[in-house]
Amino acid sequence: MRTLIIHNPCSGFSSDAIFEFERALLKSGDECLVKLVESHWHTDEVLSSVQPEDFDVVVLSGGDGTVSSLLYGLRGCQTPILVFPSGTANLLAASIGNAPEPNALALACRNLQTAQLDLGEITWTTVSGETHVAGVPLMAGTGLDAEIMRSAIPHKQTFGEAAYFTAALANLMPPVHDFKITVDGKVHELQGIGCLIANSSMMQAGIELAPGNRMDDGLLEVIVIETHMTAKLVRPLLSGFFDRTGDSLGRPYLNSFSGREITVESTSPMPLEVNGEVTCHDIYAYSARCLPGAVNVVVDHMSPYSKKA
Repeated sequence: MRTLIIHNPCSGFSSDAIFEFERALLKSGDECLVKLVESHWHTDEVLSSVQPEDFDVVVLSGGDGTVSSLLYGLRGCQTPILVFPSGTANLLAASIGNAPEPNALALACRNLQTAQLDLGEITWTTVSGETHVAGVPLMAGTGLDAEIMRSAIPHKQTFGEAAYFTAALANLMPPVHDFKITVDGKVHELQGIGCLIANSSMMQAGIELAPGNRMDDGLLEVIVIETHMTAKLVRPLLSGFFDRTGDSLGRPYLNSFSGREITVESTSPMPLEVNGEVTCHDIYAYSARCLPGAVNVVVDHMSPYSKKA
């Protein structure tokens, strides 16, 4: 068995667990190449230097930002890909739903049961005219979501996931935006403090923002936060602790739509975050589309995407 591990050693608290996984995975005669990404790495350069198609399995180890960038770079590649949780929040690994222990993930690589999962793709243009494209295995957000991510960055290494909650408390009265949202040709005009595009709508504590959202349904979710105060989000968060999927209690103040192609426009500039990473410029509009079945991901019997689930 030939395994490629691409690892970001600066990713988070559980970064060293990847080496425990490696020891559990390898048997006599196996080969394993470990590629450590540098501080200022680029996806295309990393992937072109290792030829992922020559391996039996590719392991992506890092935080959500690292893994999301690499997954998008591997779209269309049929080599099985394991998402290994080495970051702070590890929402992508939680969304896939495999057992998180290194030994269990090593066993999943041996069994090599896979699922074809979707990716989102987001495109935006800066005020200066530069166009950017990024993959969205998880979520991209404008408004409050991006402000929270921006405020949390300096404290993630110290406080872990708690940094996101303290950042929310620091943004109690965020700006209200007028959104024009086009979903598969249908226009919706709404006011709110944030707008999310989600391939997976799972957040911390396993709470799903959009009930019924899956990573293999060929659709993206648009989620608008329809309130003027961050404090009012306590209600949907509390309902989420008692009803994590949102099927029974719903999600107060959150309005969602599903579609394959989406455009979001605002009359005022908004910060943007993609997979937990905040861009360095505010924007007025962006578009997103779903890439169905774009990645071949390793799953185990615990995953909702397992054929045995």
